[in-house]
Amino acid sequence: MAGAFPISTAKFGTLGIKSVQNTIISKTVSGKRLVRQIDNQRFAFTVQIITAKRSDVYGDLMAFIMKQRSQKETFTIIPPEIEDARGNVSGTVLVNGVHAVADTTITVDAMTGTLKAGDFIKFAGHSKVYMVVADVTADGSNEATVTIEPPLLTALGNNEVVAYDNVPFTVSLTTDIQEFGVSGADKDGNLYYEFQFDVEEAL
Repeated sequence: MAGAFPISTAKFGTLGIKSVQNTIISKTVSGKRLVRQIDNQRFAFTVQIITAKRSDVYGDLMAFIMKQRSQKETFTIIPPEIEDARGNVSGTVLVNGVHAVADTTITVDAMTGTLKAGDFIKFAGHSKVYMVVADVTADGSNEATVTIEPPLLTALGNNEVVAYDNVPFTVSLTTDIQEFGVSGADKDGNLYYEFQFDVEEAL
């Protein structure tokens, strides 16, 4: 692990989020459709950093990117806007019971309020981030059943903590070449840099 993003000086300009999962589709002569997925789902991001001077942002940012050693290292990224739940969920939410690999419904307790479809959650000690795909509100006993995608990649134990705000994605760069470009200069001749990079969840 080689750090966390955003660093103190480099802020997001724009962000694109993708869901990546390779699917093989074939059709028989009769038209029957055969589908097979050959790997696990990953979230991926295209990040555009604000345009700024090297002295303000890009010196630290260049150093951060160099520490990744191209695609070798992993780091965490907390995307803006989507990092917090849209619902009014609160409390230290805990997994209730044991859940097996491939489960998509997770029972939780110690939860107050609502998680909404599109919220991201992460289980303590796990690297994968999951998306809530249906609104769910805790009952009078502060329990709820959360429906997620993709299916669980790793089994869950009882009382594992569920993060729903400031959810960090563990990622790596997707290319070996990272290019910083100069987009212009101010009236005093100070150069302004711009940088865009792509990352994908590292599972």
